[in-house]
Amino acid sequence: MDAGYGNNTSFLQELENRKLKYIGGLAKNRKVIIQKTVDETEEIRVDNLAKALPVEAFTKIQLSLERPRTVWVAIQFVELSKCTGKKVMAIVMNAETFDTATEIDYLIGNVDVSTATKEWIVKTYSLINWVEVFYREAKGWLGLNEYQVRDEISLKRHFIMVFCAYTFILWHTLTGGLRRQWANKPLNTFNDALEAFRTAISFRFVKWLNQNWDVFSAYKASLGLVWA
Repeated sequence: MDAGYGNNTSFLQELENRKLKYIGGLAKNRKVIIQKTVDETEEIRVDNLAKALPVEAFTKIQLSLERPRTVWVAIQFVELSKCTGKKVMAIVMNAETFDTATEIDYLIGNVDVSTATKEWIVKTYSLINWVEVFYREAKGWLGLNEYQVRDEISLKRHFIMVFCAYTFILWHTLTGGLRRQWANKPLNTFNDALEAFRTAISFRFVKWLNQNWDVFSAYKASLGLVWA
């Protein structure tokens, strides 16, 4: 989840009440509680905590993304006020030291300590990019945010229709169905596959229309409208 949600204590509490595991972003001014000694704790901003860590606390990790990225990661175990139990916090920088880094991300999660290694946390959180890819395609090409309804059930129906259309196009992209029948070029992107599908539907509709003009005319006449 994005940083705005990681800063929302009530939201984190609700996730934990539902026994859900999460990794979320934190704003740099978020305060966490660290264990200084056996008997002493300190509440500190996460950016000040990162600044105080030695260089040796950070490990270099290579992320295999569309654009490969190298990051330096340190892990701390912290607590949040109003939340129970220790959380794992990762500090992710695009340089070896805090002073030279131009991008610093703070991540927090309630994942088991045995699972939450530095590499696992950053690679798992990097998958959030695919959520953004989905929203870009669903909003840009399938009208996810272009509903004209307000009640809850109508909104859910709209979302379900978009999800089904997205899954349908993605399935054809992965299996090559549209490529075999409707394209003489590779369909490498979601937009390419959608355009091939639209072309196929247009072709089939025009073919049907030419063979069923009487049905179309009767339908148009019954409505009293010029339909296009």
